[in-house]
Amino acid sequence: MALSRAKHRARAAHVFLTDRTMAGKRVKAPPKISSRASAMVFIGGFDRLWTGMYGLAPLATVGALFLFFLKAGAFVFGSGLAIVPFLYGGVVEKFHWLTEQQFVDAVAVAMITPGPVVITAAFIGYLVAGPVGAFVAAGAVFAPPYFIVIFAAPYYRRFAQNLQVKAFVQGVTAAAVGAIAGAAYILARRSLVDLPTALIGLITLTILVRLGRQ
Repeated sequence: MALSRAKHRARAAHVFLTDRTMAGKRVKAPPKISSRASAMVFIGGFDRLWTGMYGLAPLATVGALFLFFLKAGAFVFGSGLAIVPFLYGGVVEKFHWLTEQQFVDAVAVAMITPGPVVITAAFIGYLVAGPVGAFVAAGAVFAPPYFIVIFAAPYYRRFAQNLQVKAFVQGVTAAAVGAIAGAAYILARRSLVDLPTALIGLITLTILVRLGRQ
């Protein structure tokens, strides 16, 4: 009986000393955290700013958003609808950021607000990369025409009567008409899916045509 108690006490003392030794090692040599993990902990409070509907957006996606909408703002001419085919080709077909229905919803939301081009870009950017994506996309699509007007407008009067400039403007106008027609086809094919939607579209078109003649 005494021998059993002695063995039990020796085992308890061994466990106690082992725990104290391991605790000391943990204090003297804490687990190492990689610099990448430290960075993620540091920016963890801001991750919601670029979290879209698919989760946290990589920086590569935010950069792709910026470049894509920068090209859209720089090379697409016409009204808000003229940019729709270009956006559809990139957002839906190339990058697969949105589905066709999500893209149509984004355009519909933008068209009922002032400034549809910027609103469309901001809405798509928000869906892809949260508030940061919205800011990047809206800023990128707005910056080229803004700086073109600021820096090129003073020279327009000087070259307004130039035949080549007139030909360019006429060509851009024709291209914008074609782009708007393409946008109407893209939106109609994905929105007029049954009899009620077709009737709504027909009634709206009739009202617009009659109002346009007045």
